[in-house]
Amino acid sequence: MEKQLYSIQTTEKDVLRKWYYLMTLGRKLDDRAPNYLKQALGWSYHAPYAGHDGIQLAIGQVFEKKVDHLFPYYRDMLTAISSGMTAEEIIMNGISKAGDVAGGGRHMSNHFAKPEWNIHNVSSATGNHTLHAVGVARGIKKYNAPGVSISSQGESSTSEGYVFEAINGASNEKLPVIFVIQDNHYGISVPKRDQTANFFAAENYKGIKNLRIIYCDGKNVFDSMNAMTEAKRYATENQLPVIVHASCVRIHSHSNSDRQDLYRDDNELHCAKAADPLNRYRITLIKSGKFTEEELNQIDTEAQAEVSKAHKKAIVAPNPDPASIFNFVTPDPYVSTKYPEGLHTVESGEKWKLIKALNETLKAEFRHNPNTFIWGQDLANKEKGGIFNVTKGLQQEFGKERVFNAPIAEDYIVGTANGMSRFRDDIRIIVEGAEFADYFWPAMEQLVELSHEYWRTNGQFSPNVVIRLASGGYIGGGLYHSQSIEGSMTTFPGLRVVYPSFADDAAGLLRTAIRSKGPTIFMEPKALYNDPVAETYVPKDFEVDRKSTRLNSSHANISYA
Repeated sequence: MEKQLYSIQTTEKDVLRKWYYLMTLGRKLDDRAPNYLKQALGWSYHAPYAGHDGIQLAIGQVFEKKVDHLFPYYRDMLTAISSGMTAEEIIMNGISKAGDVAGGGRHMSNHFAKPEWNIHNVSSATGNHTLHAVGVARGIKKYNAPGVSISSQGESSTSEGYVFEAINGASNEKLPVIFVIQDNHYGISVPKRDQTANFFAAENYKGIKNLRIIYCDGKNVFDSMNAMTEAKRYATENQLPVIVHASCVRIHSHSNSDRQDLYRDDNELHCAKAADPLNRYRITLIKSGKFTEEELNQIDTEAQAEVSKAHKKAIVAPNPDPASIFNFVTPDPYVSTKYPEGLHTVESGEKWKLIKALNETLKAEFRHNPNTFIWGQDLANKEKGGIFNVTKGLQQEFGKERVFNAPIAEDYIVGTANGMSRFRDDIRIIVEGAEFADYFWPAMEQLVELSHEYWRTNGQFSPNVVIRLASGGYIGGGLYHSQSIEGSMTTFPGLRVVYPSFADDAAGLLRTAIRSKGPTIFMEPKALYNDPVAETYVPKDFEVDRKSTRLNSSHANISYA
């Protein structure tokens, strides 16, 4: 590691004081949280962070709001506080008040976020936000913007396949992501030895090119600050990913629904408490002569006063209106002005097959909005344009920055689309979710994430993503090349599912889907790509309102729900 910037000798007293205040404030909230549940006031889920204090303080201190992007996990209470969130905001989240800045009380407690600052509202599914962090970093790099993307998580989450996909993809694309692994040796009750053969989870990624790994003591404030400062410097200057592996200790049970005495003996629990980072930091401040015990006691009193004041305000704050449950399920779709009823004269425009309608519409939308991107498997290599050549010619016209291949990793394709769409609201992303709809199932978790991002954030974020899937019978491929999966997709609130049957439908609905906010599954009937029965005249820049019902001589009456 480079020059050590922080130590008890070199750090200014006002900085040392700020750190102690934040750590004390965080711990008082961490200790108080279970009481809300005991009093039936909320905070139904609480994962105490005690023992992770050093690394969480450091993550928050290096994070620059509205420049960097932070994806904290459910144990990151001090990370959120160190990043600038107030005690009141933390309590409002914990007891699910309407004023919760993370999502208006819609998300599970202990999921701290502030989207306004780029502290993202993440899922309960452990580690899957690593893919979103990579997607944001892709946006940072493609737009040559300042800042880095920071993903924080426990060591056990690295056993998830999509975490490998994220780290591998970030290394391949050379993206400025910091993956912080907070290693407390347990995944709930499962010890680390049952998770991985390597003692450090970061060792599982040592062979990946373009990836730097930094190790630190996550219980030590100065070591953690030096590690995170160096990680951010390296990721920023080199536009490359970094893993920061922080060794922590879990002092309490995994959560308020766990009993660690069932799997940890008294000696281990005693050692965990003895390693308390807050106590260690306090002793260091006193022994160094920088602070007296009276000065630190005064800071303790100030922190307690802030918690008490925040509690009094939060406890009387309004609860969410139960009727609001139906708000922010799906963003309003794009409304056509040129073709308000989805109608056109029979022979207006050019006569196209369905596949040409899709191809020409994609090209037109790329010209219309320079912030449009597409990626997927087999999408663009020389003259190849997907398995069925729907994307043929796009990379040649719009370049590899906007049209590119993805790994054979469906979670990565969809998850990074979710992430990149967070970077700018005018970004529109189309992905070929899989070569055939039949192979889309590995991405289902990321699809579920897409479906409820808008609802979960109380309307603060909608992933503007169109997922194209070649669907249905045609080639006699049996179980894995001829499925029609729209029945499964339509069960998810928040998803639009579109299935055109004629060339003008395909062009108009694809354009509307791309220009609309929110996620859309765009099913393409591959049997009709080149079938003359689906061939129609397609007017220039044709649009179809999603809710239009139309009848013309091109085809029968079709409703779009």
